[in-house]
Amino acid sequence: MPELIPADLRLRMLENGQRSAVGKDHDPPPVVKLFTPDANATWLLSELDPDCPDIAFGLCDLGLGFPELGSVSLSEIAEVRGGLGLPVERDIAFVADRPLSAYARAARAAGMIVT
Repeated sequence: MPELIPADLRLRMLENGQRSAVGKDHDPPPVVKLFTPDANATWLLSELDPDCPDIAFGLCDLGLGFPELGSVSLSEIAEVRGGLGLPVERDIAFVADRPLSAYARAARAAGMIVT
């Protein structure tokens, strides 16, 4: 099974995580969009914790109408299955066009992640 987040994108996410770890005020765009093809869960992730690279930070939407910013475990996301048993996928066509905070504002207003 291919890696959910390829090495080049993981590196960008780690760089964003390092900026956060040293207290730099930044609002990076999401680096990856993960989703369940047979459910309504979506994650827009912008950074990885440099001390624990299994922990990502981003906008999380489990399809319940309450998207929120927070930390998630990539290994736990990799275990998620939708109603038909399909695994989480990365949207390879996703290219962020605004900072994570803008996606969060739009998601709160819509009750779901809008890309």
